Amino acid sequence: MATITEFQKIGVGLMGFALFFLLFGVLLYFDSVLLAFGNILFLAGLTFIIGLRRTARFFFQKHKFRGSFFFLGGVSLVLCRWPVTGMVVESYGFFLLFRSFFPMALGFVLSAVNIPFLSAFVSSSQSMV
Repeated sequence: MATITEFQKIGVGLMGFALFFLLFGVLLYFDSVLLAFGNILFLAGLTFIIGLRRTARFFFQKHKFRGSFFFLGGVSLVLCRWPVTGMVVESYGFFLLFRSFFPMALGFVLSAVNIPFLSAFVSSSQSMV
């Protein structure tokens, strides 16, 4: 079992706050200050979790250049007070950056059907017509 360092714990906390600010920034009609703060916390949390060198290596890989360009461009648009356009561009960049992760995440979610209390909900929802 891998040990979790104090920096990684701080990073998880920063990511939680980032999710909170991004969610409420969208709920409050794309409030640019909340979205900008959420973006900054997301990048800081990612840096704390995987480290500065690995974060830079992740964003500046040759095959991820387009995704990094759109994601960081969207963050900069949000910081320049264009929140709706920035979030659309940032979402596209996020999809391009993390598209190799989505099949693994989907497999994990679908494997949750094997958990006893969840399989009861899934089997009962499928039998209802």
